[in-house]
Amino acid sequence: MKLAEEGRRILRTAGYSWDGWRHGWREEKSLRQWVGVNLAAWVALAILRPPLWACALIVAQGLLLLALELVNSAIEATIDYISTEKHPLAKAAKDTGSAAVAVMGLGYIATWVFALLALF
Repeated sequence: MKLAEEGRRILRTAGYSWDGWRHGWREEKSLRQWVGVNLAAWVALAILRPPLWACALIVAQGLLLLALELVNSAIEATIDYISTEKHPLAKAAKDTGSAAVAVMGLGYIATWVFALLALF
């Protein structure tokens, strides 16, 4: 593949990702809330200055939380596209995606607790 073609492919892929982000931002209140939590966390990290390992974990987990929220939104959109009918498997898919975000949120909180314990 030529370099110019690869560059165009990468730009197209980035455009699809940007479209997905914009859709998530527009449609998912929880994504906007997690972005707010991340921004507040980054300010807190700058003020508290915990060890670098804690900063790295908190930033990485915060970004993973955003990624999981986007995946959860994709699951929900897919289920809604397939059918608006209530079905136990559709509920299970949506609930499981939500649970993944919740588990990651608990991990995020736990990382903050350990970082604060290391700091104080």
